[in-house]
Amino acid sequence: MRKKDNSKSPQAFQRPVRTITPPIYKASTVLFDSYEDLKKADAGEYEGVTYGTDRLPTQREFENSMAALEGGYCTRAFQSGIAAISGALLAFTKQGDHILLCDNIYGPTRRFCTQILRKFGVQTDFVPPTVGQDVERYIKAETRLIFLESPGTGTLEIQDIRAVAEVARRRGLITIVDNTWATPLYMNPFALGADVSIHAISKYIAGYSDVLLGTATATEEHADTLQTYYKTTETFAPSEDCYLALRGLQTLRVRLRHHEISALAIAKWLSEQDLVAEVLHPALPSHPQHALWLRDFTGSSGLFSFTLKAEPTKAQMSRFVNGLRHFGIGYSWGGFKSLITAGFPTRTLPSGYAGRTIIRLSIGMEDTAELIDDLGDGLSRLRSHTG
Repeated sequence: MRKKDNSKSPQAFQRPVRTITPPIYKASTVLFDSYEDLKKADAGEYEGVTYGTDRLPTQREFENSMAALEGGYCTRAFQSGIAAISGALLAFTKQGDHILLCDNIYGPTRRFCTQILRKFGVQTDFVPPTVGQDVERYIKAETRLIFLESPGTGTLEIQDIRAVAEVARRRGLITIVDNTWATPLYMNPFALGADVSIHAISKYIAGYSDVLLGTATATEEHADTLQTYYKTTETFAPSEDCYLALRGLQTLRVRLRHHEISALAIAKWLSEQDLVAEVLHPALPSHPQHALWLRDFTGSSGLFSFTLKAEPTKAQMSRFVNGLRHFGIGYSWGGFKSLITAGFPTRTLPSGYAGRTIIRLSIGMEDTAELIDDLGDGLSRLRSHTG
């Protein structure tokens, strides 16, 4: 007698399946168990998931993991890094407010504040990328929050977050820190007094350049504001990307350590090259805020920049960049593939980097020696076309 195949029977799906990684949920409609639960949802008293935009289980697990890793009270996931930034800014500002941005801020953050927030009556001013206690002189009666990015992802200046946060707290202001460069492993903005921490999950945390995701994590004092904005706008993050980000969290420590070691080796090598003027890496003793980095950070990541002694022409930069074998030419950073970009930094305040080409490297997971050889060949191409 043939054994009955129970794989298609209803009972086969009643037994829970235990997996290491969480399942991916895809849904718009979520069913309630009863009319009573429906009425609780209508009253905002239901503790479960009410709809597909109400943070499906994979998203909630990822958010809880990020909140625990960061030491924050609550995390909300957004569909990209800039979505997390813009969402946090919208949540904590209103018409008539004034905000301060560090001048080495991520370009899309600058554009969102100066082009979009301005339309809704929120004014933006910039503070030096090395700002500390001197932030006080930029504060106005209408100032609502201060947004920092330490280090900035182009010229890598560091702000004194502790000093800024102390001034902000005394004046009743909110401090938001984009902590993507260091990740929660190498810097804790909350320990320095910040109120909100931002991450572009697309970078180190996801790790494979195939995820668009961001997070905003708040302290208990500011959690209700973030949660209310998020729920009201029905913001949500795709389950697939939250799943991949959870996977990335499992290997973050190992990957970040490789990025750190390899990038430091390459940065030290570059600092010894005759064509290189300055290597912008906070973990190097030559960095102007190295002492601050030692105080506030426990490690460094794989992103840094350098400048050349002689400003290169467009043709020279083409020869240098286009001939590289192991560096992709592309935006973003933090993945397994090494990347390069080059250009002039955008600044509102006077800067020593005005009109200077900043060559930015994201050091990936390739062999360090091969990356150094590749850059060495690139510098040789420059050297043969100078003078």
